[in-house]
Amino acid sequence: MKLFIVAAFLAVAAAVPSSYKPEYNAPGYPAPSYPVPKYTTPTYPAPVYPAPAYPTPSYNKDNKYADITATSQSDERNLDGSSQWSYAQSDYTTREESQVQKKMQGVTYDSYGKESYGEVLGNTNKGSSYWVSPEGEKFTLTWAADEAGFQPKGDHLPVAPVHEYELPVAPVHEYELPVAPVHIPFNGKGYKIY
Repeated sequence: MKLFIVAAFLAVAAAVPSSYKPEYNAPGYPAPSYPVPKYTTPTYPAPVYPAPAYPTPSYNKDNKYADITATSQSDERNLDGSSQWSYAQSDYTTREESQVQKKMQGVTYDSYGKESYGEVLGNTNKGSSYWVSPEGEKFTLTWAADEAGFQPKGDHLPVAPVHEYELPVAPVHEYELPVAPVHIPFNGKGYKIY
């Protein structure tokens, strides 16, 4: 019965005409039209810069090196980290150098700063130079730089003096050192304990 009453109530509610007004339609207005503003393009005068006044360079007439030019030059860089380069000048000055990466033993640090000893990549260089001094003296220098350090070679480099005398020897003490006395324990009454 309750179901019948609920169904009848819903049927009556559905049959009642709606009291809502029909859908609202907004009125249509024409799009506004604005006149295009008229601007005049400004004109600016071109800037006038005075030409800089550079003094005429004056070269020393006694310059012995004014005519030196590079006669050859090369520079080769490889993906494995090795490289080589060289140049030569018209005054016969030359220089050539090569560099190779090499695995060596050394100190490494991880991202936390912890030090460890192991294999590291390092560079080894070798090269040579040749030049003539203003006095006409010819110089040749060759070098190598690796885990043993920088090792230059050339006839013009100074040589460490050679010691031809015998180095002094510290004196030897031939006397006998004193011996500390032996401590013999006593009991509380002044007698030695054996």
